[in-house]
Amino acid sequence: MTDTLATSHPANTPSLLAKRFRGYLPVVVDVETGGFDWNRHALLEIAVVPIDVGDDNALVLGESASAHVVPAPGTDIDPQSLEVTGIDLDHPFRFAKPEREALEHVFAAVRTAVKKHGCQRAILVGHNAHFDLNFVNAAVARSGHKRNPFHPFSVFDTVTLAGVAYGQTVLARAVQAAGFSWSSEDAHSALYDAEQTARLFCTVVNAWPAPNRT
Repeated sequence: MTDTLATSHPANTPSLLAKRFRGYLPVVVDVETGGFDWNRHALLEIAVVPIDVGDDNALVLGESASAHVVPAPGTDIDPQSLEVTGIDLDHPFRFAKPEREALEHVFAAVRTAVKKHGCQRAILVGHNAHFDLNFVNAAVARSGHKRNPFHPFSVFDTVTLAGVAYGQTVLARAVQAAGFSWSSEDAHSALYDAEQTARLFCTVVNAWPAPNRT
């Protein structure tokens, strides 16, 4: 899904994004999980939204990718987490993928975007970003995935950005402060939350002048 048409760049040629973020492509990630402990609780949904550049050189949402995830063997699920997210693990149309396959599905979209912009690697953007990164890193380690496109510990956190820009740290309130609507019914879907977080990130960054670098 895109908010506007994005500008194409020759393969491996640094784009405005690569120049602005020192060769790292911002990619918004949201996960829905079976609890708060990334070493113990299951990954249940993951969505990614690479940031792109529109025709006016403003940051926009790139093509998103998402997957429902089959709980990995040995991981736990706190029933209260399912009450919050509304996830029905037995829903016939959930079409969940095994953890490694789900990671590869979303990572492929990230690698395509990284290559498009001539970046070296992706950097995770999230609302409470280390929560998402820790679950991604745990799933990568658990599944033996060898091609994690994300920086292993650096992130952009929209909690901090929204706190500075709007005085709001709750995602719903920050998104509304940035001028967008918020649906409580759609919240806690990984894809919905990732796309809303991406809009928040783009709005904050677009309002901040790009640094002059030689």
